[in-house]
Parts: sequence; structure tokens; C-alpha cells
Amino acid sequence: MDYLRILSGKEESLPIYDGVIECLANPQALPDLLEPVYRQAMKLDDETLDRFRFALLRLQLYADIHRNEDLERAMQIKFVAQVLEKVIFGTLVMEPQEMESG
Repeated sequence: MDYLRILSGKEESLPIYDGVIECLANPQALPDLLEPVYRQAMKLDDETLDRFRFALLRLQLYADIHRNEDLERAMQIKFVAQVLEKVIFGTLVMEPQEMESG
């Protein structure tokens, strides 16, 4: 799977994508790989940080679109992207909506 293409979209690649790809390649190691990606993100300027957030969003959309092809892999991709987005940005752009009981 070409994670770099998904992350980059139509933009140029960012160095931080290497750490994200490592997380995607080995989701079980995410606890160990999370902090280096976070620290690298904290050094980005606002425009680059915005590009990075859209890269994580593209991953989530890709996982949703292709979930019927390989459900387990799609869930792993989405999990990694959401954890990174939540830790780095504090919220998710595509926050799951809670059902109202009523």
C-alpha cells in the first residue's frame, strides 16, 4: 500500500510522514512510535501542521472508503490516524457523533 501517496495527496511529501508510515506498518509499536511523531509535529509551523492534519484526515477517509476490501487493515489505519490526530491536535476533524438518547 502506498501510504506516502495517501498522506501526500497532491502536495509534496513532508518528513514527518516517515514516522506515520512506520506507525502504519507496525500498529503494535504505536505506543513506542507515538512520541517521536508528536515531538516532530510540535516543531512544524502552522501551515505545515495544517497540511499534516489533512494528511491524517486523508488516511481516515482512505480507510473508510476501502474498509470492505480488508476490514482489519482499514481499522488499523484509521486507529493510527485518529490516535495521532487526537494526541497532536486534541480533537478529531471527523469526530464520531454520539447518538442522542431520547
